[in-house]
Amino acid sequence: MNYIKQLNAVYQLIAKDSRLNPTHVSLYMALFQIWNTTRFAEKFYINRQEVMQLSKIGSNTTYHRCLQDLDNWKYIEYFPSHNIYKGSELRMPKFGTTSKQVLNNKETTTEHVLVHNTNSTKQKENYNKPKLPKNEIEVIEFFKSMKWQTVEAIKFYNHYQAIGWKQGGKIKIVDWMASARNWMLKAKEIESLKEQSPFKDNLKTTKIKNYGEPL
Repeated sequence: MNYIKQLNAVYQLIAKDSRLNPTHVSLYMALFQIWNTTRFAEKFYINRQEVMQLSKIGSNTTYHRCLQDLDNWKYIEYFPSHNIYKGSELRMPKFGTTSKQVLNNKETTTEHVLVHNTNSTKQKENYNKPKLPKNEIEVIEFFKSMKWQTVEAIKFYNHYQAIGWKQGGKIKIVDWMASARNWMLKAKEIESLKEQSPFKDNLKTTKIKNYGEPL
């Protein structure tokens, strides 16, 4: 997968496609960034809150509409999930050599075409295989790349290592990076609630006391 060639190909398509607006482009770039963090996996999971934050889309309706548009126009392949423990799946088509490409059932001459993997059986087998980290170091490196705290990486790894890498203790994790993103979103939500709480812990003090002094 060539990062630069992929972006160049997409930008050429965007320039010629009058159906796209800035929100579509912003959403695609957000999805591309997440795809990049998965090392350009064939399929990966997305979290709506994370994607909306990256793409600067504030409306759920606008987000779902643009996502569906990109899917209909063959810029992405979107597989919505109805499982609360499992995010929606996404596939980012690769744009490659000279040929013709069909967008929204209209044949448009371009310099790039979707590169299809002819061995679909192997693809399906790979999709079903759990994608788990090799060790704690890999998790820490991923958290660092996302500018998250190392302590959260250790907590995340120890938690799921202890329960056999299962969501809710039942469903096997198929993409640990997506689970890590959900972990950090929940951690930020908890931290935000703590900061907004009107109750203070009166037992905590910043004053250093010498307990050797008489009362």
